[in-house]
Amino acid sequence: MAAINPYLTFPGNCEEAFNFYKSVFGGEFPYIGRFRDMPPAEGQPAMDPEMGNKIMHVSLPIGNTILMGSDTSDEFCSGGSFVKGNNFAISFNADSREGAEKIFNGLSSGGQVTMPLNDTFWGAYFGMCNDKFGIQWMVNYDDPAKMQK
Repeated sequence: MAAINPYLTFPGNCEEAFNFYKSVFGGEFPYIGRFRDMPPAEGQPAMDPEMGNKIMHVSLPIGNTILMGSDTSDEFCSGGSFVKGNNFAISFNADSREGAEKIFNGLSSGGQVTMPLNDTFWGAYFGMCNDKFGIQWMVNYDDPAKMQK
């Protein structure tokens, strides 16, 4: 089923924040990934060990919603720098690859693509954009065939 979830971005304290949210709402983290888990990008310098230990993605189910988040640095920000108070995006999870493309193309029309839809190392079809009103979106499709490892 298609779903929309909030995605929060932090300047290095995502783990602390999500442990706080977990203490308030309860539950468990179904996934915590760190930047060091990413395959190295060709031609890029080695990742700083401190950034490697930061959160690439974490999720905390709260009722029918999943609160998601990550750490960031200015180099990873789609707008070029971290801005407190504007550190969120809306994540749309599609039912199909075609559905992800339709929504992504609609949202990015007149806006700015910050990460084109593409297959990812974690098995999803994923992209990011800012719509023409400046709202940050993440569009994701988890292909069940790729998720079964």
